[in-house]
Amino acid sequence: MNDEPIRLSKLMAQRGICSRREADAYIEQGLVLVDGVVVDRLGTKVDPQARITLKPRARQQQESLVTILLNKPVGYVSAQPEPGYHPAILLITPENQFGETKKRLRRSHLRGLAVAGRLDIDSQGLLLFTQDGRLARRIIGEDRQIEKEYLVRVEGEVTTTMLNLLRHGLALDGRPLLPATIMQISPGRLRFILREGRKRQIRRMCELVGLRVIALKRVRIGAITLSNLPEGKWRFLGDDEPLIW
Repeated sequence: MNDEPIRLSKLMAQRGICSRREADAYIEQGLVLVDGVVVDRLGTKVDPQARITLKPRARQQQESLVTILLNKPVGYVSAQPEPGYHPAILLITPENQFGETKKRLRRSHLRGLAVAGRLDIDSQGLLLFTQDGRLARRIIGEDRQIEKEYLVRVEGEVTTTMLNLLRHGLALDGRPLLPATIMQISPGRLRFILREGRKRQIRRMCELVGLRVIALKRVRIGAITLSNLPEGKWRFLGDDEPLIW
């Protein structure tokens, strides 16, 4: 076990208390206690086994963070685009909010909103934006194992050999892929359940076995589902909704 002192913000992120950026903000505000003592100096290193707690004001700030579900259409990019492309966050407007709810979009909801699990420009479906670094880390952190489910239409005849290779046996960029759950729903239609998110992974996997993806839609991240959210619309994640299985 490594007992070397570690930066407090890094340890907080590792434990899932918050993101490193959020940790720095809490430390600067004097809202973090290490073994019962307030630490308010950035860069402070602590014992890896230290007891870390947040003051009530920090916990209240965490509870006010929002997560937004968007059904991204084809043609929008997930994050900061190159010139000529449109970021999906432009669709998060009062006019595009879906469903009856007392919670309405405020300018503060867009502050610090970041994508947790990207979708490429040619793909549609569930895209998460969150202010909560804890949730983002669980989805896209180095130790992530969250299931992501996709419905995929392909061009080409799907064989048992292809399905077995797609499930386990392929590598991208010189690294083997984790085992995946892949089912054929009907001719030309597949269901992919992955526990990783390499760049354009499904399209590249299909190319390796001789199939071409002609449509791809993400319908689930962990326990969060797209459900009946219309294309181009968004909604807040409810306080009582499960985030991750």
